Amino acid sequence: MKYNNVLCLYPYFKESPAAMGFFPPTGLEYVAAALEDYVGDITLIDLRQEIEYQNINHWGFHFQDVCNLINYLPDDIKLIVGGQHATDHVEDLFQMCPNIDIIVRGEGEETIQEIAQDIDIKSILGISYKNNGRIIHNPNRPLPPADKLRPPNRNLRRTPYYIRSKGIIVFNSEFDTVLSARGCPYNCKFCTMNLNPLGQKRTYSARTPESVVEEIKNLDAEIIFFSDDTFFIDVKRSERLCDLIIKQGINKKFVAQSRLEIYKYPNMLRKAEKAGFKIMLVGVESPHDRILKQLNKGFTSQDVRSAFNVLKDYDFYYHCYFIMGNIGESKEEMLYVPQFAKEIGADSISFLKLQARKFSPIKEIVEKTPGYYLTPSGFVYSDRYSLDDLNRIKNEIKKSFYSPSRIYKMILKLHRIRFVTLTDLFFVLIPRIPSLLYRFIAREVEKKKLKKKQSL
Repeated sequence: MKYNNVLCLYPYFKESPAAMGFFPPTGLEYVAAALEDYVGDITLIDLRQEIEYQNINHWGFHFQDVCNLINYLPDDIKLIVGGQHATDHVEDLFQMCPNIDIIVRGEGEETIQEIAQDIDIKSILGISYKNNGRIIHNPNRPLPPADKLRPPNRNLRRTPYYIRSKGIIVFNSEFDTVLSARGCPYNCKFCTMNLNPLGQKRTYSARTPESVVEEIKNLDAEIIFFSDDTFFIDVKRSERLCDLIIKQGINKKFVAQSRLEIYKYPNMLRKAEKAGFKIMLVGVESPHDRILKQLNKGFTSQDVRSAFNVLKDYDFYYHCYFIMGNIGESKEEMLYVPQFAKEIGADSISFLKLQARKFSPIKEIVEKTPGYYLTPSGFVYSDRYSLDDLNRIKNEIKKSFYSPSRIYKMILKLHRIRFVTLTDLFFVLIPRIPSLLYRFIAREVEKKKLKKKQSL
């Protein structure tokens, strides 16, 4: 055994104000699990959970800060770096961090095993390294089936995980993630979830329902988020998984990302209800047919209305995602998002600026469209709407949708479907009462001013 001690280090990142809390570093945990048969002791540290390191930010926010952290590490250890940002910036990383030995590109479970076995570096697929000052890029590694990968060893965690908002624990229930499949068969133009950071298409690959349920029933967490790109792709597999959860009496609360098409499968939805699925995260993206076609979503706004007319009969909480700042989209079209969301019956929404990642099909379209530009991290802006303009519109959307009455309805529904307890409600509501009152009073003042102005 060449390596007696391995440190798996996950850097701290600063979340956006809308983020609901830290997820476990599942990707790194998969890498740690892959190492278990090939090295001695493994230590996994999530710097997001370590208070003294929380002034250091994630790759995408402050790249230089993370490079500084890497440069603080001892020169006499073998230093291996991976992840999406590392894959996208191999040359930059080697230049800024001369102590890096190897950069693992893309999915790293099989690659790290070969590194640990001290296989000839020239024959290890999916890595970049330096040789006499020159950067060498070995060929890409074929992507392994999801069922071949060993699930994370949660015993390596130093602390449990909870859903948080602005550093405060929101729900008094432990939270965890489970990956039941990798890849996505759909081809939305803004999305790179079915691609790895190398631009390789990640074909859909699912674990057996039995292996997934075996992992779930051994978890301490009460709330489980399925981190699949979209969970209910294979209807028969989804039903089998729900059947196993029900049969084995597993009492947990599940959150899953889903395509709109789930409304077509009532039997699956009924089983998901019974199995404990509580929250469905649905990518609607836009209320406008022109933009839905531009994004290659595969449905129309009327399809969305028809789907939610069916979905409202099932006891799920629906959180819908929308994209703003699309090519050719006007301010008026963006501001229709909250009204449309209310009309279809969405319980809550997220509205994100269009982002054209490195390998997304939308990137080429943006680059060829006059008057549209990309920030270094891929966010799209234009001559018509700057990033500041888009942020102001985003705030208008938020103000229009998230009224005090809306927040009250959200909380009531989460309690009705038994996702939150009365204790959770106490801790969620009490700290927010002042801001809710302020927003309510501000709205009433605005209404009176408008009414007075109209009467003059």
